[in-house]
Amino acid sequence: MGTIDYWCNAFTPDRKAVWEKSIAQQGIPLKIHREGDGFADPKEMKARMDELGVETLVIPTCPPSEHHGDTDFESVATTPEELELWNRAAPGAFAGAWSFDPGSGMAGVREAARHLADPNFVALHSHTHSFDRSFDHRDYYPFFALASDLGVPVIVQAGSSGGLMPSECGRPVGIDRPAMYFPEVSFVLSHTGWPWVDEALAMALKHPNVFLGTATYPPHHWSSELCRFITGPGRGKTVFGSGFPVVGHRQAMARLADLDLSADTRGSLLEGTARQVFSRLAGTGDSRGSHR
Repeated sequence: MGTIDYWCNAFTPDRKAVWEKSIAQQGIPLKIHREGDGFADPKEMKARMDELGVETLVIPTCPPSEHHGDTDFESVATTPEELELWNRAAPGAFAGAWSFDPGSGMAGVREAARHLADPNFVALHSHTHSFDRSFDHRDYYPFFALASDLGVPVIVQAGSSGGLMPSECGRPVGIDRPAMYFPEVSFVLSHTGWPWVDEALAMALKHPNVFLGTATYPPHHWSSELCRFITGPGRGKTVFGSGFPVVGHRQAMARLADLDLSADTRGSLLEGTARQVFSRLAGTGDSRGSHR
């Protein structure tokens, strides 16, 4: 039916200045200026998606906190109100992943449950490094239990932080215990787990419910081990993501063609595995908004 991008950040033009300011303040060697692949309004983004064969963007969504700064994830996340407006402009093109604060306790769990009752939300999401908690920290477990009850996956940023935040909390092996404790929950280790890619691959090979995500890493930056994983023992365990605007969709698709993947492997990477993991998306076995 079309490519599914499991992690695309807010893409509207108002976020460009926020990204530029955050990058400048932290001194991150990151460029986000790309001709024809930059920030756009919802209709422009939908036209780009149609051109490239992208069906759905899964977008981390949360309300801005009262005290968030330019370098906080909330500043580049989508708000629930924006997601609703975008879906009116292009029904079915934009799905939400509710981005939760693991330190918010049961109030946060109830808020997440309220948003997951909306069929536009298809997953839970954690910007791990904002909270400096490993994946097996006790504060995560109530949210993982909610994901188990509702039959939704959990996306976590794994690997090193791209900004000036602690990185150790993103070690992929931290998912080992949660994956065993919550076998019904599909966990997506995002950002390829770099620099601990082999550790992330080991978790995905060990656990049927652990998957790898490629967001923020274009195909020409994938390690040889990850490429062998995708085409070999890990086929069906990796989902495609852009992490827009870190990676543009045209950029990612052009670089993907250079990998010379088989049709089956490419289909699994771009769509098939995501439909297995994000079972609320339209066109999968479960309908949007249904609970297992």
